[in-house]
Amino acid sequence: MNPPVIAYIGLGANLGEAAQTVQAAFAALGRLAGCRLLAASRLYRTPAWGMTEQPDFINAVAQIETTLAPEVLLDRLLQVEREAGRERRSDGGDRWGPRTLDLDLLLYAERIIDVPGLRVPHPHLHERAFALLPLVEIAPDIAIPGVGSARDALATMAMGDIEALPYASPPAET
Repeated sequence: MNPPVIAYIGLGANLGEAAQTVQAAFAALGRLAGCRLLAASRLYRTPAWGMTEQPDFINAVAQIETTLAPEVLLDRLLQVEREAGRERRSDGGDRWGPRTLDLDLLLYAERIIDVPGLRVPHPHLHERAFALLPLVEIAPDIAIPGVGSARDALATMAMGDIEALPYASPPAET
């Protein structure tokens, strides 16, 4: 068994009942074998990024403790997506499109990972206010390996189009 590490998962959805889907995904992360949900950010409504002609997204970040290797954790995240109705096109053509649920492994301890199918830190994390804002909410002093302070990266971005939703975040497990 691997020693436990802290990982951060970005959650997003913009199809169906997106806020409820993200809330359910928090719970699903807490039920994954080898994982424990430590913290969950508020939910944020954000304009679509990349392909902008689609509904707004609901975004959040979860902090988990896990004994899973990063590749195994990614496989489990993709399974949670599939259970929420996400179907990924094999050619990646739906990368920027609408989705029922998107789970991204943003950070895995302080590791830098670059293997086929998995790059950590997430390669665009430092460019995306919709991921940085909820990350900094639950981990204000977090550093992005190879980049620096997440708070400093966020400070350079416009955030006026991001709206915190009045939903309460799920309680962390004790």
